[in-house]
Amino acid sequence: MTVRWRGRRRRANVRTAVGVVAGALLSLAARAVCASPSGEPLAMRCAEFAGAVLSPELIALPTAGAQIESAAMVRATAPGNQQGGEYCRITGRIKGLKASTPDIRFDLNLPRRWNGRALQIGGGGYNGVVVSGTGVMPFSPDRAPLAQGYATFGDDSGHVGDSSLAVFGLVDEAVTNFGYAHLKKTHDVALALIARAYDRPPQRMYFAGGSTGGREGYTVLQRFPDDYDGVIANSPALNFSGVRLLGVKLGRAEYATPGGFVPPPLLERVYQRTLDVCDRLDGAADGIVSDVAGCREHEAEIVDSLHCARSAHASDECLTDAQLATLLVMRDGLSLPYRLAWDVTGYRGYNVFQGTRLTGLLGLAHQPERLPVPTFYANGYLFAQGDGFVRYFVARDADFDPLGFDPQRPGKYRAQLVALSQTIGAMNPDLSRYIARGGKLITVQGLADEVISPNQTIAYREALIDRFGAGQVDGFMRLYMVPGFQHGSGVFVPSVDLLSALDNWVTRGLPPETLTATDIAAATNGRSRPLCRYPLFPRYLGKGNVNLADSFECALR
Repeated sequence: MTVRWRGRRRRANVRTAVGVVAGALLSLAARAVCASPSGEPLAMRCAEFAGAVLSPELIALPTAGAQIESAAMVRATAPGNQQGGEYCRITGRIKGLKASTPDIRFDLNLPRRWNGRALQIGGGGYNGVVVSGTGVMPFSPDRAPLAQGYATFGDDSGHVGDSSLAVFGLVDEAVTNFGYAHLKKTHDVALALIARAYDRPPQRMYFAGGSTGGREGYTVLQRFPDDYDGVIANSPALNFSGVRLLGVKLGRAEYATPGGFVPPPLLERVYQRTLDVCDRLDGAADGIVSDVAGCREHEAEIVDSLHCARSAHASDECLTDAQLATLLVMRDGLSLPYRLAWDVTGYRGYNVFQGTRLTGLLGLAHQPERLPVPTFYANGYLFAQGDGFVRYFVARDADFDPLGFDPQRPGKYRAQLVALSQTIGAMNPDLSRYIARGGKLITVQGLADEVISPNQTIAYREALIDRFGAGQVDGFMRLYMVPGFQHGSGVFVPSVDLLSALDNWVTRGLPPETLTATDIAAATNGRSRPLCRYPLFPRYLGKGNVNLADSFECALR
């Protein structure tokens, strides 16, 4: 079956009609707004999708069309189906303009009991794995969105590989797909199939993701504001080029500077020292540095207590000058003498001395020797990802040595860096169209994040306030900065239903305020804290169970 849309290009609002299928008009008014098709029609249509070819005309960005590879109903009783009902699972590929460009592989799930909403789900790292969209999500922890009636979809961003592989950076069209184009292409294909399956387009279209998926969330509201009603963007890699270049600078400090490697036992000592000084600043000795701003006032004291005497040798007890310099690279971030896209001149530093633990899988290096191809554990997440970025995206040479690359003096690679920041970055502060349309945004990030700097995310919000004013920003955005939360791990890992909060905001006009987050960290599973709107933080009231959110208030430093 060949599916083609003709006629006027769909205005990107998902509540409008979407065109013509196989020469016949869709009967968009045939069903009531909240009705769902009966199981039999969806099952019949699901089977019809198998083998369908979708015309390039259907997709707003240039492609060679899309091919549906499989389409079948997944029964409620099928092994592994924990969604509480049956759904149509569709898999397919979107073809690049060039035969050498990898396909964008996607999954689309259509529940028999549809709630009239659609949810596009973002990926992680360098992507490379199809987002299935069938399970429980961090932003919807109690029940999978598909089980709630959402049509869900995701893709692999246009290449195959795990989240650490950047080899696709050698292919121009694949880089563009990864940067932003896969989001629109998959959205348009999914929208067409949803409208065909249910005889109407979704009433609401949402996007949700974390890390790279968080960047993708900001990307869609910046580039395709008419397509989405709400976005959940957790720990967003907004300044993609900046964080990759900082990773290279950090690797140079660890491996190209004599004595710059900081062994894990010493990193743990740094972390424990910050707890000794800052844990109780919020009134509770709970292993969480909640008053990060207050802790920063003690930073000089903390650093001085960790710094070796000049006559001391390297040990696990104190930081030498070279080791301290490595940590200060991470704390201070990156300052560039040139401008990337949207006038970006660097990358904000991390809360190294405010409760961030750097000994985990996504932390700093565990080995003093740099591997020929760095890995997350051996050589640190930031450097390993930066290494791939410089090799394949910037120099476009697998044999290039990033330790010889100075991000502040890129020489002949400067133009490529600027171009990449435009293609992949999500630092554009002009959200005028999204705001005007009534779009909403919820962002959650850990103040102890060791992968994406929490201060970069805060700085983007501040740039929005400078541009639009605090009142207008509060009218469409919620930012929750979580003490103790790292990049998916930490001493406090929040579980909170952001999808319901977003949907209530969009459909009922109920903006989220203080939420309650349940800790799912293994050691402290089940305790709770208020999820405070930035710049507020949880402060213990001085009485009551320290493991209950009711014993805390959202306070301002």
